[in-house]
Amino acid sequence: MAPVFQAAAVGAEPTGTGYVLGMDTTSHDLGAVRLHALEAGVGGAPLLLVHGFTGCKEDFAEEVDGLAELGYHVVAPDLRGHGESDQPDDEASYGLRSFADDLFALTERLGWASFDLLGHSMGGMIAQVMVLEQPDRVERLVLMDTHHGVVGDLDLDLVAIGIELARTQGLEVIQQILQMSDVENPAYERACAARPGYREWSENKMLKCSAAMYAAMLHEMSTIDDRLDALGSVRVPTLVQVGELDAAFVGASERMAATIPGAQLVVHPDGAHCPQFESTESWRSSLHEFLGAASSRATAVA
Repeated sequence: MAPVFQAAAVGAEPTGTGYVLGMDTTSHDLGAVRLHALEAGVGGAPLLLVHGFTGCKEDFAEEVDGLAELGYHVVAPDLRGHGESDQPDDEASYGLRSFADDLFALTERLGWASFDLLGHSMGGMIAQVMVLEQPDRVERLVLMDTHHGVVGDLDLDLVAIGIELARTQGLEVIQQILQMSDVENPAYERACAARPGYREWSENKMLKCSAAMYAAMLHEMSTIDDRLDALGSVRVPTLVQVGELDAAFVGASERMAATIPGAQLVVHPDGAHCPQFESTESWRSSLHEFLGAASSRATAVA
């Protein structure tokens, strides 16, 4: 499992289907920033996978080739401030709006007029911003363990401490404090036991993030306006996924599924905040059933 978590690139090979299979790591200069991404299935139907806060493109590494085999051109980028992508030093460079702008610029660079969009956690918040701003660009939407506003029961004093520590001490100190927590997470522990190297990889990806991004997004996600009412205007087919043990996000997922017309809700048994690792078969089968085999190809941006 370690090679997947280390994002080992797999050489792409042409197939007879008109698109390319085989996960690769690509780089995209968007002007303001350069984003690095996992990519496979070039020429297939566009599918963008967006990771969450302190996540990385490798959060989807085990899924990219399988989705490409269904006929999708899959792109999973590191957001700015994360992983291998550029990391501006100033906090003003980060926000849901900035992330969304980067992703729209990326899809335009890829030549995608429209695309399917999956967002995990903070990535799901970015996906909401995108579909609300440019609904004609999003064909189908997957919201995965995410929220429509401020996550409930946030301790604003702890948020303020986290922001100050990010600014003055860095993310390693914050991680050491988080590791001292006695909060039980059985789904995460199961994933660590089943996947050699998973714990170390999970811890390391936070340390590869920008401290300025961390501080900026802690502030924004603790103060942001609620989007639930606005989500009632979404008219694209939508799948809402959540792990049954992800207590902070189950209620929000139920509310989003009830608000977005026709949305499907899938609760993954024994999964927590990262069901692609903790409840893999349930997560994968529901995603593949929702997306189905791709029936279209990318079209150029006008």
